[in-house]
Amino acid sequence: MATLTLNAPAATQTVARKHHWLVRVTHWLNVPILLGLTLSGLSIYWAAPVYTHAADANGNVDYLNDIGLWVARHEPWRHSYGAPETWLPGTHYNARWVYDHFSLGTGMLSTALNLHWLFAYLFLANGLLYLIGLGVGGGYKALLPRRDDLKDAFIMQRYYLGMPFAKLLRKPWNHPKITTKYNALQRLAYFAMPVAGTVAVLTGWAIHKPAQLGWLQALFGGYDYARLWHFGLLWLFALFVVPHVILVLADGWDTMRSMVAGWTERGASDL
Repeated sequence: MATLTLNAPAATQTVARKHHWLVRVTHWLNVPILLGLTLSGLSIYWAAPVYTHAADANGNVDYLNDIGLWVARHEPWRHSYGAPETWLPGTHYNARWVYDHFSLGTGMLSTALNLHWLFAYLFLANGLLYLIGLGVGGGYKALLPRRDDLKDAFIMQRYYLGMPFAKLLRKPWNHPKITTKYNALQRLAYFAMPVAGTVAVLTGWAIHKPAQLGWLQALFGGYDYARLWHFGLLWLFALFVVPHVILVLADGWDTMRSMVAGWTERGASDL
């Protein structure tokens, strides 16, 4: 009887653990939580904008209203521009375009406040579980800043900025050699996010309990400055999430799979 012999593969693929399960679960839970915080937060912002300018001819002082008016005027499918209405005294109805499209809606401050605090508590609990996952799994070691991070971060920025042009010109554009779990740019960004989340929670409490937590409010320069910090962090999170998603997709399937299954085929060290 003939014997069938299977040839061994020429090379063995290295598989390494990358993310603790708590880190993975809390990472994905952040998606609906941050979305809920953003949508409810913008509805709150509409009631009392933080970033304002001198009143224009219509009495509008909100930069987001300015953006809404510009978009409404330039929407290719819009055939007419609305007249001033009483919903937002002194301004155009179309000034609400940003809030109608990127928030829970306008004129619902009470509901937005309740939902915002619901998502805030979920954000706080989820953040604590994330930190526990980093501690138990040892993932925190990969996030600690290193001496050469600034220089290496500039190298990675150069790579990411030049990659689209290299693709268009069909020229080689080699990825910088990475021997650790994260490159320097990722490490700085991922280390900054828990810090930013902590500041967001603290400024939120300073705004929510200004009488009881006067010392916390004073730490951020007073109530108005605490609001500036709080809403400024919203844009910081947005600036992180958008390129984060783009770069994960550009980096390939292994990066996405590692945050779902917890392992990578690249064999990079946890450190």
